[in-house]
Amino acid sequence: MATIKAFKLASLESISDILGETNTGLTGTQISKYLAECNIYDPQLNSTKRKRLYDALALKQNNDKCANNILNFLKHVMCPSRHIQNQEWFFTTRNQLNIALAFKGLELTESGDFKQTYHVKTFSEAEERAQNLRKTLLDRKIHHDVLTFCKAELLVDNYFHAVFEATKSIAEKIRIKTNLTSDGGILVDEAFSYKGKIPYLALNNLTTESHESEQKGFMNLLKGVFGTFRNTTAHAPKITWEINELDALDILSMISLIHRKLDKTVEAKKIYEGYL
Repeated sequence: MATIKAFKLASLESISDILGETNTGLTGTQISKYLAECNIYDPQLNSTKRKRLYDALALKQNNDKCANNILNFLKHVMCPSRHIQNQEWFFTTRNQLNIALAFKGLELTESGDFKQTYHVKTFSEAEERAQNLRKTLLDRKIHHDVLTFCKAELLVDNYFHAVFEATKSIAEKIRIKTNLTSDGGILVDEAFSYKGKIPYLALNNLTTESHESEQKGFMNLLKGVFGTFRNTTAHAPKITWEINELDALDILSMISLIHRKLDKTVEAKKIYEGYL
């Protein structure tokens, strides 16, 4: 690997904050293990995980006068085969790291390697994109639950992060309305399918063939969205797709439609019991 110019200390701090986050970051045991496996000395000057990581990485980079071993450490930690049982953590953490890496013109790919990407210099670039996106979506009268994801920090790297997070909000709304705990296509089947049982949620009273077709069509739409932008399997995740502003607008508009439909769903049990 060619010599990689050292990270700014602010970027190292952001990386350490992500990996050492109290609730969702690496455990203290994992930090010790990964630092040792990467031959990075752990001075253990601080008790908090994020400060401990920062001390170790900053000291290593200062001694090396380059960032090569910092990137090797990130590759080691984010090796996909290490997170087969916790893919959600991998995707979420990867997205967060890529925001910090974008300031260096780098992206951590789905395979755990690095590639050159669009280089940003300031958050103002992302802020401008976020404002433009939000204004256009407001003109389209987009659902308020979607507007939450038009944030500068999600657009530093590319528009995919806004789409990815907005898609996650669909599953979260379904879980809130049903108290189910699954995800993706399984969640859709559990919430809306009525093969031999009353579904949790219904778009209508399910009394006609047309009503049943609408219910099935909505299920297929949800599965298509999850399969394309929310795929948590190890085989074909689409996290690396490049999405431009026009793509983002169209996809977020579709997610807005889904949110409006979900807001109008009713408990199917009440339909069958004659309450609706």
